[in-house]
Amino acid sequence: MSFEEYATLARQLAEQRRAGERDAAVESERRRDLHAAVDYLHQRLTAQGHRLDQLGRAIGVDQPTAVPAPAPGHPDPTPGPRDGRPAGAAGAPGRADVGAYPELPAGEARLALPTAVSPAGAGVPAQRAAAVDPAVELELARRMADEADRHGQQAELLAQRPVLLPTWSPLARAVAVYAGCGAAAGVLMLALVLASGIGLVDGFTLGAWICAGLPALAFFGGYLVLGRWGRPAMVAGTPPRYLPLGFLICFLLVPMAYCGYLLLVRGLR
Repeated sequence: MSFEEYATLARQLAEQRRAGERDAAVESERRRDLHAAVDYLHQRLTAQGHRLDQLGRAIGVDQPTAVPAPAPGHPDPTPGPRDGRPAGAAGAPGRADVGAYPELPAGEARLALPTAVSPAGAGVPAQRAAAVDPAVELELARRMADEADRHGQQAELLAQRPVLLPTWSPLARAVAVYAGCGAAAGVLMLALVLASGIGLVDGFTLGAWICAGLPALAFFGGYLVLGRWGRPAMVAGTPPRYLPLGFLICFLLVPMAYCGYLLLVRGLR
């Protein structure tokens, strides 16, 4: 070999070595990026799991219970080495008595290729699993995490709304509840007025119920309704119930309804 040929071969070897080093550096950088992406997704999914647990506790959903272990003396229904059936890749899903590969005599096992049992019963060559690109799988996982975040935000928005009149403001909801309870007390007031007209209720009892009893029932009824159905699931503490406003509505609405009834009766006469 001449000196020129030796120098050319040395240059080619040096270039191949530098190319290999560059490829190794690129592969190392890619692996570092993949590991960083995996760590980030792990932290993100862990935070999502904690948030879902909080949402479940807020709406009263219990945690899933673990599957109990089989009792002593009873067979385990899970296929595996314990009950004599093949496990893992040797166990065909949904067919407990058929393996992934047929059994062959000892003399033929060395010469035969592994075959998979097809639904028609004919042996076909086993297919190798396709290579999986970690970057593609991480991208799919990131998209699913984004979708989970979107659904989680929607669930949090729904959990921050009460069951009763969810689109209303707290003040409007309180006014509607106290007014509704006052209207129900007004119906009871009309029943008492009719009972007083036929002599079942005297005038003092009627006045006491109109001025104090029925307004108090309406006020406490609205207070309880707001506390039970007007409280969002994810809001810490007790939401405002506007007690002075409710007291004013209930203790004015029932007497005003009675006065309106009297005016209506006199107007009709």
